[in-house]
Order: sequence, then structure tokens, then C-alpha cells
Amino acid sequence: MIGLEIHCQLTNLASKLFCTCKANYREFEPNTNICPVCMGLPGTLPRLNKKAVEKATMIALALNCSTPARLGFFRKNYFYPDLPKNFQITQLNMYGPTSIGEKGKIDIEGKEIRIRRIQLEEDPGRLIYEGASERTAITLVDYNRAGTPLVEIVTEPDFENPRQVRIFLNILSDLLANLGVSDPTLEGAMRADANVSIEGGSRVEVKNIGSFYDLEKAIHFELTRQESLKERNIPIIQETRHWDDRRKITISSRTKEEDEDYRYVLEGDIPWVVMDKNLIESWKRKMPESISSKKHRYITKYAIPPQVADVLASDKYYSDLFEDAHDESNAKEVANLITTDLMGLVDTREKKERSKITAKHLSDLVNLIRGGKITRTSAKSALQEMVKTGRPASDIVSDVGLGKISDESELKKIIEQVILEEPIAAQQAVENPQTINYLVGKVMQKTKGKADPATTLKLLKEKIGTI
Repeated sequence: MIGLEIHCQLTNLASKLFCTCKANYREFEPNTNICPVCMGLPGTLPRLNKKAVEKATMIALALNCSTPARLGFFRKNYFYPDLPKNFQITQLNMYGPTSIGEKGKIDIEGKEIRIRRIQLEEDPGRLIYEGASERTAITLVDYNRAGTPLVEIVTEPDFENPRQVRIFLNILSDLLANLGVSDPTLEGAMRADANVSIEGGSRVEVKNIGSFYDLEKAIHFELTRQESLKERNIPIIQETRHWDDRRKITISSRTKEEDEDYRYVLEGDIPWVVMDKNLIESWKRKMPESISSKKHRYITKYAIPPQVADVLASDKYYSDLFEDAHDESNAKEVANLITTDLMGLVDTREKKERSKITAKHLSDLVNLIRGGKITRTSAKSALQEMVKTGRPASDIVSDVGLGKISDESELKKIIEQVILEEPIAAQQAVENPQTINYLVGKVMQKTKGKADPATTLKLLKEKIGTI
């Protein structure tokens, strides 16, 4: 039995959950994005960020959760160096359903993964470990992150294997990005702990996992470790274990705390928040189209192949480009250009941020292809230049000489040269016309992809017929 606790930062907010410090702490020097409120100094009062409630509610709605009539906040008491107040302001369903959402679900490959609850809380600070060995190691604390709005998503133990966990997290990551509430590609923006148990054993929590890939490996290791203990009749104790990325094993950290150990108490400085139904409905109307709805629309309205539609709809960056670039007539070509060529050029967050390409670039380039002004191969070269410089498609085609070669006299000279260089292939083409495509490829090679494919094939057939 495998369950997850996923922590998702609301990275697209301007400020922290209970103060006006910046939510985007990554741009600051250590311990400079702080104030008396997020440091928990005596006499300070937290003030709830309404936008955080809105964005967290959107996540709950997208995960098919029910939303409560009112929200409550609690103090979760424990000491850790990255928690400046010695308690974390979080949520707990102590007096009925008072967290952002509960009882949701996501379907993965025909299997339903249940969401137990979703809660809104503040992120603690960051611990940075330095030192060459355990003896010389020191721990540094950066409080810039303390108070950042965080949504915790707790699933039921419905996963049967590590692969399902990875698929679920990829779907959730795409969902958060599509909602525009979080950028999961940012360092630390989306983190997950796993609760793992086998029949007859206690639940073990695995923490400190840096990536989805490592999470899959950690769960696999932990399942193997517990099975080994069971075979040797060694008790599996309830504990918290950390993932050692260097050795690729889990290490015992401490016995697992129960809710009673945290001494939860209602946060008296934050009043109950009444969730007006009309307000929730207005937030629901503001939510963007879901990924599944986009995919269905792309397939049914534009006849885009399901695999292409799935890739396109799942990534907000590409789907936004597609929506702005296509019209009723060229949607299929724009989709193919994005998924076949552009995704290979801008395949990371950093490359997307640096890219100069716009929807107009894509639209203009597709129109040049459809108008016979440029070949598909030359379009790829133009696309590379657009990503780097942002220059218009027509300028790049003109200046770099990417225009299609359709002049028959010019192509005939190139074809004659190819046949002289490839006499065996030319003879094979005489005997078997299907092999003529090899010669077409050679012509395209010599013209750097600028030869008109249809004209080239016609002229080659004429030439082969005279041999």
C-alpha cells in the first residue's frame, strides 16, 4: 500500500501566506526576504492571503474535491531549525471538514486514486548542509521561504506500484501548471513524501526526496526492504526514513509522529473563514479549460491525432502558443510544428524563458509552408533562428536563403549531378521505382532541404525513365 503527501507551492502569487513578503523567495540573498510576521516575532499578527485561498480552492475543484462551508487554521507544534515560530500554521479537520478540500479523485490508466484531503499551510524555511563529512558538517538556515503559500495534497494508499506514483505526479504537475497556480519545474516547488507499507507491517514514511525519479526509486527500495524484513520475521516498525540520494537507499531518521505529538490547537489569530458559495462559483468560472477537455476539443474539432493532442494539451506553454497561433484552417499544421519541431528546441523551463518565439512566428511559418514558399526542412531551420532572435519568418527566409527551389532547370542540374554520383542507386530505381526516394533524399541533401519535394520527384521519374 502506497500513499502520498504532496507539497505544492503557489508560486504564481505575489506575497506569502500571512505577510507581504515576496512569495518568489528564490531571487533573494539568504534571510533577506523576511519580516517580523513570517519570523514569528512576539506581538505580530498573521493576515490571510485571500488569493492563496482562491488558488488553493481551484486546485481542490480541479481534483474533484468537495469544499467546506468554512475554513479553520491550526498550530502544528514541533521544533525544527527551519520553523522560526516553533509551530506551523496549517489546517486540520478537527471540527468537521474545514480544510480547503476533501474526498477528491484522479483517474490514471483506468485506476481511481482517491484524494483524502487538501490543506493550505505555510512552507518552513530551508536547511542547507555544508561540510565534507558528518564530523565537520554544519547546518545553515535560510528563512526566505518561511511562510510561502503551500498546498498539501494527501492521497489514500491506493497506489499499487512505484510506476503508478510517477504517472500520478506527472498528471498532477501538468494540472497545476494548466491552472496557472504553480510552476512545478521550479526548484522545490513540488515535493512529495511517500507512506509505504506491506501486508502485516507498519506504515513507513519516506521523506527528503528530490525528484519524481528519485521518489519512484525510493518507493521501490522501501518495498524491497520491507519484504526482506518480513521474510526474516523481523518486525517492520512505524518510522520516518530519509532517502540517501548518494547511496540510493532509505535511512532511518526517527520514529513516526502521530497527530497527538503535534499538539494541534486552533490558531486564535486567524478567525474562521466563511466560504461563500457564490464566491466559489465565481472562482470556478475563472478556472481555465481542463487538460482532458482541451485534448477532446483538439481531436474532435481539428482532427489532431490523439497522441499529438495529448502532448499538446498537457503542457500549458505549448497549448497557449497553439491557441494563439492557429485558426480554423491551419490548426493541424501548427500542432505538428509545435510537437515535432519546437518541443525539441525548447524542452526545459530555462529554454522556454529565453525563447523569443511567439504565436505570430508559428502562424506565419505555417502559412509559408502551406503557400509553397518554404519546405518543411527549411521551416525547421527558420524555427531555430526565431527561437534565438525573434526575427519575423519572412525576413529569415529571405536573408538566409531558405526559400523553396522550384525552378525546374536548376533542379534538373542538381538531379543530373546526383545520378552521376549515385549510378547504382539510379539503376536500382530503373528496376524498382520504389527506391527512387533515396535519390530524392540526396537532392534534398544537396539543396539543404530547399528543393520542392513534389517537383523533384516528378523530374527524377522523368530522368529515370530515359536511362
